[in-house]
Amino acid sequence: MADNGGGGDCARCCCSFILTSGLTALFLWLSLRTYKPTLFIQDFYVPALNKTDNSTAARNNHTISFHLKLKNQMKDKGVGYANISLTFFYDSTLPVANYTLPEFYQGHGKTANRNAVVEATGLPWTAAFAVVSNGTSSVNFRVKVATRVRSKIMLWFTKSHSLVVAGDVAVDGSGGNLKKKKRKIKLKSGVPDRGTHWVRMGHVAVFTFFFVLLF
Repeated sequence: MADNGGGGDCARCCCSFILTSGLTALFLWLSLRTYKPTLFIQDFYVPALNKTDNSTAARNNHTISFHLKLKNQMKDKGVGYANISLTFFYDSTLPVANYTLPEFYQGHGKTANRNAVVEATGLPWTAAFAVVSNGTSSVNFRVKVATRVRSKIMLWFTKSHSLVVAGDVAVDGSGGNLKKKKRKIKLKSGVPDRGTHWVRMGHVAVFTFFFVLLF
């Protein structure tokens, strides 16, 4: 009878090689995949819309103060932000202010906070104040944030990717956002986050790797 031991050993080695290579590819994919940071509006205040302050200074204070929170959810990778452009809209469509935050680097799993005050122009202040002074009515502002981000993996940065998110802030007669006592407002892109280049290419790479080995 022919000795089939060699064939069995070869099959076992082949299976072991496929399993080891597959696990290695999966590990590399998990190590290289990245996520875009999550942005929130923590606080939002418009002094001219505070109906409890009847001073002339308050009515003529046409500024918006805001607190932007940026969260890097990756525990093993940093995030490099290019200049961050913020655009403020009244009633979701009328642009009233612009502000730019300078570029910065954010460490692993860190949360950054940026507070600033911006001058608003072209906003119908009299009409807006009349709305918030009417019982529990509120006016709507929209905040749009645009930048480019790069993930830092060990000693190098990935290719930069566009990050554009926005969110609506309802302001009542206190001059502040209605939800500030409940929760921060998450800024969203309006489309499902499918991850960055590494995540999309990771699925393709793993599938191709197994296809080549098996066939």
